[in-house]
Amino acid sequence: MKQVVAALIIRGERAERGEEILICQRTKHQVMPLKWEFPGGKIEANEEPAEALHRELEEELGIRSEIGDKVATLQYNYQNGGAVELHFFLVRQYEGEIQNRIFRDVRWVHRKDLPGFDFLEADVALVNDIAAGKVF
Repeated sequence: MKQVVAALIIRGERAERGEEILICQRTKHQVMPLKWEFPGGKIEANEEPAEALHRELEEELGIRSEIGDKVATLQYNYQNGGAVELHFFLVRQYEGEIQNRIFRDVRWVHRKDLPGFDFLEADVALVNDIAAGKVF
């Protein structure tokens, strides 16, 4: 099972509630093209999840992030046989300006609007929980 980390990067007037969350759209050349996701990626060998997420956010968005609490761990089996275990962490603070280094699009979206985006299947349950205010 592939181990993956993802960041729920939040901002807003009530940042502790994450009024807005950063979401990213895959390019048409990636696996599961044009789907929306939270930034992050695979955990490499001998890497702790928080370390992996810190590295991925620097590679993908050019930011040095302060990795917060883990808010969810989900397992998902895709129909093509691929399986992932996803570890989601809050990120409330980071240094640097967000740069779109690998995605088709990067957007700040109000939490209630998240279900209107075509997310990866593995993320959909969490997206709905975030929109409903059940997570952080």
